[in-house]
Amino acid sequence: MNFIIVISDTLRRDHLGCYGNEWISTPNMDRLAKESVIFDRAYTGSFPTIPNRRDLFTGRFTFTYSDWAPLPPDEVVLAQVLREAGYTTMFIADTPHLVKDGFHYDRGFSGWNWIRGQEGDRYMTDPIEVKLPCSPEKLRETAKTVTQYLRNVSQRQYEEDYFAPRTMSEAGRWLERNYKQEKFLLYVDTFDPHEPWDPPKWYADMYDPGYEGEELIYPPVYGPCNYLTAAELKHIRALYAGEVTMVDRWLGILLQKVEALGLLENTAIIFTTDHGFYFGEHGLIGKTRMLYEEVNHIPLMIRMPGKAGGERNLDFVQPADLMPTILELADVGIPNTVHGKSLVPLLKGTGPGARNFAVSSWAIIHPPAGERVDFASQAYSWAKAARDTRPSTIVDSEWTLLFGAGDVEPELYHLPSDPQQRTNVFAKHPGEAKRLHSQFVRFLESVGTAEEYLKPRRTL
Repeated sequence: MNFIIVISDTLRRDHLGCYGNEWISTPNMDRLAKESVIFDRAYTGSFPTIPNRRDLFTGRFTFTYSDWAPLPPDEVVLAQVLREAGYTTMFIADTPHLVKDGFHYDRGFSGWNWIRGQEGDRYMTDPIEVKLPCSPEKLRETAKTVTQYLRNVSQRQYEEDYFAPRTMSEAGRWLERNYKQEKFLLYVDTFDPHEPWDPPKWYADMYDPGYEGEELIYPPVYGPCNYLTAAELKHIRALYAGEVTMVDRWLGILLQKVEALGLLENTAIIFTTDHGFYFGEHGLIGKTRMLYEEVNHIPLMIRMPGKAGGERNLDFVQPADLMPTILELADVGIPNTVHGKSLVPLLKGTGPGARNFAVSSWAIIHPPAGERVDFASQAYSWAKAARDTRPSTIVDSEWTLLFGAGDVEPELYHLPSDPQQRTNVFAKHPGEAKRLHSQFVRFLESVGTAEEYLKPRRTL
């Protein structure tokens, strides 16, 4: 069996039609969902971007021992295990953090292709005049990130020159050249709809026609959104929705290529993301330290060859489960380093799920003194707080507990009656909070968390 994994970074679950959205056009994702097993309780594990990929590549809950960091040479990774089993493994991505500055998440793949220029990638040096889309103070790290990004994209002319189209097109071309390989893994990672949000104008016009104000393509602060006007926040939502629809269109083109090459009958297709984003919910913009449903509840769909689609699964699943799932489907032994549980029994309908709750978390470790921090914590007070307190979210079928070390005030929500998590009922239901906290501690113990990181979390 072949495997195609597609990651669309920062893709909110509730912005897809197959998960109930009614105002954003996602026909290709919705069509894929109708052919797939749709997981309604998929939650991110290690947060955010880089820790998530490390979970996926290693099958481990890496937030318990690692932070935003390069992929070390001693981790056992999916691509290498499959490659040693005779698979051709290919990495195609425009998400810059995976390979820039020696992060080496291409390790283990037979080949890799980095589509250059996303975000603040040090790519283009052309001495051109960069025109900002709004006042500099309304943008993140204007000189370092946004100006560099605008220089990187200054030569594009057509939709196919944008990043998601380029990445999906390159994946399609690779398939044309390699579809007769005996067995392969194709990993496709597109940074869109992550910021900067700048889809072709007609995509944004679908959701906010006639807007004439400034375009905040990369908010300067992740945190309270009270610095945004109502019109600016509405247009930010429209820019993001436009990117979602653009990603959907080009995912559809890639899936058409898969079908045209006759690969649907022997290829499993996995589509997911790493996390979501706040657009005013909880009074926030971005990815702040507390991981509410908008951020930690993610889409996951798996299309299995020969299996009727449209089935919705209510078991709790996480990114660390994908490595053992793929290896079992490939009839390759699962390394004993893996924390995750194979989803094959769920895909085949032959068994129950492996867990009845999910844990999503920032890294709970503290980096050694002097260690370089590559994440935006150097720039944002909210992220610095996240590094100090290390919040985690524990969710089961009824309750969600948000909990961290240090001065984090615990929050408890009853999801059936409060799905938008507006009313903290921690004081009213201490028994439920203690139950979830106990599960969290037992989980940390089960994956071998060092006591120095576990100890501050043993007490609620």
